[in-house]
Amino acid sequence: MPELFDTATPLPHRRLKLDTLVRLRWLAVGGQTAALLVVNIGLGYPLPIGIAFFLVALSAWLNVFLKIYYPSPLRVSEGAAAFQLAYDVLQMSGLLFLTGGLGNPFAFLLLAPVMVSATALSAFDTIKLGALATLCASLLAVFHYPLPWPGQEEFSLPFVYSIGVWVALVSSLGFMATYAFRVAEEARQLADALTATELVMAREQHLSALDGLATAAAHELGTPLATIYLVAKELADELPTDGDYAEDIALIRSQSERCREILQKLKSLSSDQDRTFQRMPVSQLMEEVAEPLRGFGAEISVKSAGEGPEPIGSRNSAIRYGLGNIVENAIDFAEKSVELSATWDARTVSISIRDDGPGFAPEVLTKIGDPYVSVRSMIPGRRSTGGGLGLGFFIAKTLLERTGAKLFVENRAPPEHGAHIRVTWPRSAIESLDKVDAPDFSRHKD
Repeated sequence: MPELFDTATPLPHRRLKLDTLVRLRWLAVGGQTAALLVVNIGLGYPLPIGIAFFLVALSAWLNVFLKIYYPSPLRVSEGAAAFQLAYDVLQMSGLLFLTGGLGNPFAFLLLAPVMVSATALSAFDTIKLGALATLCASLLAVFHYPLPWPGQEEFSLPFVYSIGVWVALVSSLGFMATYAFRVAEEARQLADALTATELVMAREQHLSALDGLATAAAHELGTPLATIYLVAKELADELPTDGDYAEDIALIRSQSERCREILQKLKSLSSDQDRTFQRMPVSQLMEEVAEPLRGFGAEISVKSAGEGPEPIGSRNSAIRYGLGNIVENAIDFAEKSVELSATWDARTVSISIRDDGPGFAPEVLTKIGDPYVSVRSMIPGRRSTGGGLGLGFFIAKTLLERTGAKLFVENRAPPEHGAHIRVTWPRSAIESLDKVDAPDFSRHKD
């Protein structure tokens, strides 16, 4: 039996708990026991009951062994989970061999272990289990004990019907396993991407909270520092100016004064009086997004125009990170230039990012915003060093939508070429005195 657990190195694919497999197997043991008792005792149909119950007891003893040897709620490695599911396929095949093969109405339970693998394990392990189940079904179509039937009469299916059952079983196996795997894979990708997004948000919120922590630290350190400064001043007044400690006391006084100045600056980081630091117009926001990305290939131009005064909003790390990621992707695929433009009116604020690259491939354009969509263009020979619009774009989209934004993605209309991404907010959200990623602003309507 392969190693069940590799406790030295945690692997990302350890999704199945041992208790889950054990409980599913107990469910199978109970169902198999009930079916055998009803057929043999309730209906009086003859069958090799001893060997059949031995196979059921084997599964029960496997569960008991696993619970005794691994009592903790551990997660099994992918290989160990595949091994246990393979055993379940073989055990079910043994029971079907004793009870009529594919003629047994319960033959479709061969699909169950493969479905579990499709929802929790990798595609490679699922394909291996599917191949094992197909092999077992093929052998059961030819080699099996007669189906339990009353009296001395032996029930046998027509050959063509047996082939039809085999085809139906294998087709169902392939279709259902593929469907279950794709649905589960999308859910896993979405969960992983949301986890990454939460990590980015936690980091940004941690950085935003540093100014408050600095203010609190400055407030707490102010009193002892003032005491040190006062004592140093009194010592300087009492001791002679040409004494042995005069230079040291003067140094203490000067350094204490310097610390007081530093703490005063720290206190002002979160002050409402520092509006220059806390508030910024939309044009300044775009300049801050574009400035770190200049000099990386494409030329970046920034434009802004609109109706009425320019919107002025709070500094927000989520908006800067989200827009910066989109602009960086535009630079990766642009040929010569990337254009950032902002427009506004009395109700909305829009920021557009345009590039002169190849644009989005049609098959990608419909999936933009889903996690791990990492290919923008399928043009042969097109460089892909920029990483495409994958998880980074998903994170950017999620962060921007949390600030109340809506994203619109399209290709530029001919004769122009390239991608066009437009991000719009309600003007009231941008101009709010609170942080724009707070949850109490009105959202866009469709």
